[in-house]
This record gives sequence, structure tokens and C-alpha cells, in this order.
Amino acid sequence: MAWLIVGLLLFLGVHSVSIVSPQGRSALARRMGEGGFKGVYTLISFAGLALIVWGYGLARHAPVLLYTPPPALRHLALLLMLPVFVLLIAAYLPGRIQRAARHPMLLAVKCWALAHLLANGTAADVLLFGGFLLWAVADRISMKRRAAAGLLRTPPALPGGGANDAIALLGGLVVYGVFVLWAHAWLFGVNPMA
Repeated sequence: MAWLIVGLLLFLGVHSVSIVSPQGRSALARRMGEGGFKGVYTLISFAGLALIVWGYGLARHAPVLLYTPPPALRHLALLLMLPVFVLLIAAYLPGRIQRAARHPMLLAVKCWALAHLLANGTAADVLLFGGFLLWAVADRISMKRRAAAGLLRTPPALPGGGANDAIALLGGLVVYGVFVLWAHAWLFGVNPMA
């Protein structure tokens, strides 16, 4: 489980620089250059993600059960996952879904993490999904504070229409269906429908 923890610290840590110190992030980017900062950020993120995947896989070989979710929560988890892929796609396509969710990527992470906490009860699950849920909540709170203080760089609003919403909705539902029916079992060895 140590590798999972190290991976989470690296991945969520580097994604928390702006949460902890928005001015520090800006100063570091100026000192390193925006390209250099993004390069180091990307390398640390990939290293953290690789360690998360590896560490979680190792932890699944000797699970430490903390709680056993009732079967009804697995059904609720499937329902909570329904908007996740729609929100992930909407994060990149300006439209009503993006405006309504405000931060669709963070909302998707919260739904994904909560759904998996409801369906899984090992220590590794609580570390992985609980860590991402706490990070997403902290980042959303931080974004509100940074926006109020004028520290949040908001890109100009891009025109978006119903087509983007339709793409996000239909594309997200198709990806959800593929994941539930096939990809989740193929990628992670767990059939969410079982």
C-alpha cells in the first residue's frame, strides 16, 4: 500500500499547488518558465499516476477490508457514475452543461470517487477514492476563494451551443455503456454489473 500512498501524494500533491498557494504556483511558473513548469508538473503527474495504478494493483492482492457495502449501494454507484463521462466531455466543450456544472471535471471526479467509495470497502479503495474525493472538494472550495480574491485565471468564455451539449451527452452515455458492459472488466478485472 506504500506505493499507492506515494503515488497519491505525488499526483494529488502536484495538483494541489494552486490550492495551497496560488501565488506560489505563479512565482514558480515565472521562475521556471511556463513551459518548464508544465513539463515538471506533467512528469510528476505521470509518475504519481503510474505509482497509483501499480500500488492499487498490489494492494488488491492482499486487501484489508474496512467495510462491506450492501448490494443496493452498488446499484447507487452505477447511477452516480452515469453523469461522469458526460461531465468529462462537457469540460472541454462549451455549452449549457459546462456552464451549469461550473467545473464539470471536478464534479465528475467527485461523482466517480463517491460512487466507488459506496461500492468498495477496502483500505486501498478508501485511500484512492477518498483521497480523490477530498482533493476535489478542497479544489472546488479553493477555486471559489481564488475567484473571489481575483487570483483565478479564467479563460474567455467560448461560444457554445446545443451541439456541444448533445455531443457531451451522447458521447458520455456511449462511453458509460462501453465501460459498464466491457471496458471496466477488461481494464480493472472487475465487472460492475456482477
